[in-house]
Amino acid sequence: MGTYRLEELNASNIVAANSLTLKRGQEQFIAPPSYAISEAYVNPTTAWPRVVMDGETVVGFIRGNFDPDNASEELRSCLWRIHVAADYQGKGVGKFAVAALADEARSRGNKRLTVLWEKGVEGPEAFFLRVGFKEVGTTAYGEVIGEITL
Repeated sequence: MGTYRLEELNASNIVAANSLTLKRGQEQFIAPPSYAISEAYVNPTTAWPRVVMDGETVVGFIRGNFDPDNASEELRSCLWRIHVAADYQGKGVGKFAVAALADEARSRGNKRLTVLWEKGVEGPEAFFLRVGFKEVGTTAYGEVIGEITL
């Protein structure tokens, strides 16, 4: 595992963040339908976008959302997106990023952090369970709602 650090998403790292590669089959799981639909309503002031750096290389991206007034309880303190470069998967990047997001959620007074995912062979379920999320329900669109109690 490398020595990772977070940086805010900015003009100097956004191209690298948008160019992160995936492993074959993962592209269909990049955003569950609930997120894609809700994204049109996300307030930029509630978003928490960060890149994960290994030295000077962008190796991951995570976006949290902190919106205590969101009509959907599962979107009030949530992991909105996580993307780890294919060559860095399995090296602790995702675990580091989720832990940092959980710390941020905790510092804002949240008692839980949620995530949504679709089930599937190449899907993110095993990762989310490995980093501590527990299944607590499903959305109206059939995605799993996962939760970490903070």
